[in-house]
Amino acid sequence: MSSDKLFKLARLAGVASLIAAAGLLSSCQVRPLYAESTGVTQKLADVSFSDANSRVGQQVRNQLIFIAGRGAGETKNPKYTVDLSVSSGTGGVLYLPSSDTSGAGRTTVTASFTLKNVSDGKVLKSGSRSVTSLVDFPTQEFAKARAIRDSEDRAAREVAELVGADIAAALSR
Repeated sequence: MSSDKLFKLARLAGVASLIAAAGLLSSCQVRPLYAESTGVTQKLADVSFSDANSRVGQQVRNQLIFIAGRGAGETKNPKYTVDLSVSSGTGGVLYLPSSDTSGAGRTTVTASFTLKNVSDGKVLKSGSRSVTSLVDFPTQEFAKARAIRDSEDRAAREVAELVGADIAAALSR
């Protein structure tokens, strides 16, 4: 085969693959999660969250209420409820042999949630998210306690963002 025929064949194959790719991409339905047309913002404002059973759980719940209500607080007449269960733990990872203590650690906050429709109790989404936050342990006890608390708060904010995004995605469908 001559190089001229190979060039025409390659160009024809390139054009065909370009047309096929355009056809596949035209069926793609990507849209912003919080677009006006999806109604997610209003649906999120209609979500109620279960009571917390710990300080870290309350931090996650407060952040979720802020995310869902856009700062307006919790709704009085919810259309959706979220059963929320939050657990946290802190452990040392860098042990100092001289004092048999830990110089650094990590805090893990795990939030399990179930999104339900209030009218019929149907489960729309359930899942679990986990976030780990690193922490340095100072030698002073109060400073160490405060560092752990700050680490828990950071992890609680992050896990609330992830859970909020999961809930928004479920309500957009």
